[in-house]
Amino acid sequence: MKACFKILVLTILLFQVNGQLYAQDLHFSQFFNSPLTTNPANTGFLPDADYRVGANFRNQWSSILAAPYKTVSAFADAQVFRDRLDNGWLGIGGLLLSDVAGSGGLRSTKIYGSIAYHQMLGNSSLLSAGFNVGWANKRIDQSRLKFPDQFDGRFFDGTLPTSVILTNTNVSYFDMQVGVNYAYFPDEDIYINGGYSIHHVNRPRETFFGESSETSIIPMRHIGFVNALVKVDPRVILNPNIYYTNQAKASEFMVGLNANYDLGNSGEKQLIAGLYYRNGDAIIPMLGFEIKNIRFTFSYDATTSPLRNFNNMQGAQEMSLIKKGFYNETGSASKAVLCPRF
Repeated sequence: MKACFKILVLTILLFQVNGQLYAQDLHFSQFFNSPLTTNPANTGFLPDADYRVGANFRNQWSSILAAPYKTVSAFADAQVFRDRLDNGWLGIGGLLLSDVAGSGGLRSTKIYGSIAYHQMLGNSSLLSAGFNVGWANKRIDQSRLKFPDQFDGRFFDGTLPTSVILTNTNVSYFDMQVGVNYAYFPDEDIYINGGYSIHHVNRPRETFFGESSETSIIPMRHIGFVNALVKVDPRVILNPNIYYTNQAKASEFMVGLNANYDLGNSGEKQLIAGLYYRNGDAIIPMLGFEIKNIRFTFSYDATTSPLRNFNNMQGAQEMSLIKKGFYNETGSASKAVLCPRF
């Protein structure tokens, strides 16, 4: 009975911590390394490159769940028509997301294509707007689920009959996001960027049950962020970030700072260190490196909420790998770069 009580308390905590499990979208602590999931206006929003490709991996609650939450994403975006549009360009990109959550084998697969337009406003600012559309699928294995009426007094027995029937264990729908960005770069040592996006603007329906109601509509999610790049020393660039998102009754606020340190004289080798705080939930240290425009970072969510009493502060591990580049590397040195660089 003590084990059952512990499981019950743990379940309640998981649903109470920051409201994060209420209509939760897939998310990353390193949101700044997942640009297309944060804001579709980030597509082709590259102040220091022509294109980028990247991948992210998140493993959450492996210390308390037999089947932890695992999220993987891969993305690519690029600038096009820079030589055809007057002081502007288009950004095109694509995104793949995959997530496996819990012992019920809840699987999410999402594929998006995105486009954005970027317009220079004078010589020191840039305005962008973009959107993406995609296909989303969720499926679950009901045979691996256990329900309240299958509790035999000591354990949950999946062989007992249940009154819970899932009409459809595989659902798909179209999804759409929109967003805007603004960047200000008064000189070569300062770059400030802010953005706002709305997700699920078409209000798609998602339910494993047959009835069609307001509760089956995915609530719109709002994301806002502000960041900066400030070169404080010939070998040091600081990157503060502020991030806020709200969806239905769930919200998340993060604030933190990265620092890039040039290990050479040209920026080809950099050491990256950072520290972030998610309000009421976790402290997130980050460490990484960059070699010839290939960046790898690792972060760890150290739980600070009451859940720490069950997971010993072992929240999530996250990794990001991003490659940036120019179409013509020989001409990259002469191309205008809008943010501080080594």
